[in-house]
Amino acid sequence: MKRRYFLKTAGAAGLSIPFINSCAGFSATGTENSINTTIPVSINTWNFQEAGSTAGKLLNEGKSALDAVQQGVMVEEANLENTTVGNGGTPDREGDVTLDACVMAPDGNCGSVAYLKNIEHPVAVARKVMEETPHVMLVGEGAYNFAIQQGFTSKNLLTENAEKEWEKWLKEKDYKPIINIENHDTIGMLAIDREGDIAGACTTSGLAYKMQGRVGDSPIIGSGLFLDNEVGGAVATGMGEEIIKNVSSFLVVELMRQGKNPQEACEIAIKRIVKNNSNYTDFQVALLAITKQGEVGSYCIHPGFTYVINMNGENKSIESGSYL
Repeated sequence: MKRRYFLKTAGAAGLSIPFINSCAGFSATGTENSINTTIPVSINTWNFQEAGSTAGKLLNEGKSALDAVQQGVMVEEANLENTTVGNGGTPDREGDVTLDACVMAPDGNCGSVAYLKNIEHPVAVARKVMEETPHVMLVGEGAYNFAIQQGFTSKNLLTENAEKEWEKWLKEKDYKPIINIENHDTIGMLAIDREGDIAGACTTSGLAYKMQGRVGDSPIIGSGLFLDNEVGGAVATGMGEEIIKNVSSFLVVELMRQGKNPQEACEIAIKRIVKNNSNYTDFQVALLAITKQGEVGSYCIHPGFTYVINMNGENKSIESGSYL
């Protein structure tokens, strides 16, 4: 999936696009935009259909939520047409593809890698960090060396097309990261398996032409991903710096713990970002959440964010409600 056409701020300002819920068998509950599902179920950011289908198939076969989310997001990590996740991702300013990812298990254990080079599936390395080390996060050369020790194969992730686009960007001599309304497509996924356990994964190549060493929200537990097996989970996509500042995924889960349904929780968390940054029209942030009972909610700053629910082996694409 190529980088989506950027929405223009001027066109987005003042618009109010209603939430679209055309899913047969899905019912509204709580607030107008809340959706009920049946378990097992998976949800993922953006219109990544194959990722949703892969996770849904595994869940229906009785596999764990953790296996489902890992295998689901790995589909996009290997998708060369997706310039924002894994192999084929857009490089940083120096021309290096650096990847970030994390996983979180039902028992609260988690693993993460950041600034990882030359490994196609950072989410799989993140799971190894969780299961094979006493740590939560490994970064840079240390993450790479650990991956090689675990049997992963080194691979050049910079595709010919991505390199050409990077060289074109260099000639423009604009050394600021591209910050538009919808500028990258992190895949975050949550799943609830037959046992009722929830797990999550998040993976990205990060902001296009970012500064060397930049890490966004995706590998940071509580920012790009957070879950509590007694409550539910949340994932984030969009401008990572703003998500980190507000610890948005953690906030959504805590709001659900306090009794808010996922739609209300996502709306409150997005409005906090808007309140804390007067330049909110210059970037996009979207949040997606699910409770242990399978109730789903989502909210974003600008119109255009979609997500996928896989239930009963079928994908449904939903357009999120938005602040603008």
